[in-house]
Parts: sequence; C-alpha cells; structure tokens
Amino acid sequence: MDDFTPLPALLGGLMIGASAALLLLLNGRIAGISGILGGLLAPPSRETGWRVAFLAGLVLAPLAYAGLGGRLPPVSLGASAPLLVLAGLLVGFGARLGAGCTSGHGVCGIGRGSPRSLVATGTFMAVAIVTVFLVRHLAGA
Repeated sequence: MDDFTPLPALLGGLMIGASAALLLLLNGRIAGISGILGGLLAPPSRETGWRVAFLAGLVLAPLAYAGLGGRLPPVSLGASAPLLVLAGLLVGFGARLGAGCTSGHGVCGIGRGSPRSLVATGTFMAVAIVTVFLVRHLAGA
C-alpha cells in the first residue's frame, strides 16, 4: 500500500466495471475470466471470436498503455516455477469448484445480485483474511 494512488485505482475499477457491463448488455455474457477461458477449451463455436478478443485485450491493453508512454509497475515473482505452477493449478481447481473465479463472482455476480456470488465472494474474502493472518502473524513471514 506504499504506492497506492486512488485516482488510477478508481479509473481502473470503472473501466473493469464498464467492460463487464458492456459485455453483459451487448453480448449477454458474463465477464468471468475462468468461464471465458474455459469456453475456449471446448470445440470451436460461434462464441470463439469474442472470447479470444476479450482475452487478447487483457494481454494487449497493458502493452498498448506502455507503448503510449504509460509506466507499468515492475513485476517480480518471489516464488519458484514449480510453486507457481502448483498455485495456478490450485486456483484453476478452486475456480472450477466454485463455479467461477473471483472476477466473475466479485465483479459480475455481485453486480447482478447473484446470491451464489455473494456467498462465494464472502468466502474468498474470509479465507484471504485468515490466510494473511496465519502467514503474517503465526508463520512469521
């Protein structure tokens, strides 16, 4: 939280909310990333194009921002490759088990008033709080 800047955070949140709302209003689809990516694992269909475009936008938007002179924050990974792979697999398993990822439930589900998403997001937050407490205060990290 040392470099927190409220205005860019607010603008980023508004852009995420606007993109989720536009996808729902214009395409009738929910902007949950695990569902969008999962749909690409099925045989190609008429939905392949928008899914690829959405995911490409996630990758290309920061690159375009940097290309226009924007400053991207430095990225450093403090874990080994095997640990990152394991973490990714656990996140994927959790997203599948929870019928969606944090973005789908937190941004889109709560915005639609989905009871399942309210419970899922509350669970994500509670587990995150307990995890941070355990890691920082009991494990001494």
